[in-house]
Order: sequence, then structure tokens, then C-alpha cells
Amino acid sequence: MPPTRSDPQAEQRELAQLDRVSHLLDAAIRIPGTKIRVGLDPILGLIPGVGDWAGALGSGYILVRAAGLGAARPTLLRMAANIGVDLLVGTVPVLGDIFDVGWRANQRNLALLRAHLEAPEQRRRADRGFVVMLLVGLGVLLVASVGLSLWLLGALLQAIFGG
Repeated sequence: MPPTRSDPQAEQRELAQLDRVSHLLDAAIRIPGTKIRVGLDPILGLIPGVGDWAGALGSGYILVRAAGLGAARPTLLRMAANIGVDLLVGTVPVLGDIFDVGWRANQRNLALLRAHLEAPEQRRRADRGFVVMLLVGLGVLLVASVGLSLWLLGALLQAIFGG
């Protein structure tokens, strides 16, 4: 059962858990000799197709939990847009993964959720149908981006090795 406004401690525990997931996906590992941090999302993204699915599942989890915490439609739309940008740019092999290191969609989404929860006058929960619609839309975008990524990889390999 998701925490309610009347249970701020449960809400804080949920946010702490989402913070750990976001950190794992976006910034868990520091590249030695630099201040740059990467997470599993850009690392897994190096695996064509599979990496995009894995990253999208983690991002989708954060989106669903945000809805459970009472995020409103505009907040969820912005979160979905961050995930969408991550998916679309991620279709470009290697360059998309470099972009992902800086974009950090999950940390952006957690910041959006925190800002929403800190503004009590804006706390208006989105309905389940809207959340399902967002997830279906992101799923379609994910399938399209994986297909495009595999097509781009094939075209690149054909250009390098001939056809």
C-alpha cells in the first residue's frame, strides 16, 4: 500500500528507496581519475536492445512509484518525457550512452517528484488510467527505439564490413 500524506515517515522511506534505485541506475560508479559518475543505465545501454529494456524497466518502476506517492499528471508527464528523451537518444549506439551519462533521467525524475511532494497545494494524484496510458506509450516508444537501435547497428556494421 502506498504511503499517504498522513504518513510522512513512510513517504520518506519510499523516497529513500527511489533515491537508491535512481543512484544505481544513473550514478553508482565513479570513473577512476575523474568526477564523472555512471550507473547501470548507460552501461547496460551498451548492449543493443537488451540494455534499453533494462534501463526502461528501472525508469518505469520509478514512474509507477511516483504515481503511488500521489504525483499529479503534469509531474508524471514530465517524468515520462525525461524517460522518452533517454530512450530516443539512447537508440544511437555509443553516442546515446554517452548522452545518458549526462542526462540522468532517473535523477531528474526523482527531483521532479520531490518538488511535487514539497508543494502541498499541488498534490493532486493522477488516476490509474492515466498512469497506464503513460506506461503503454513508453512501452511503444521502447519497442520502436530498440528496433531503431538494432537497425542503426546493422547499418553501421554493414558500412564497416561491407554487405
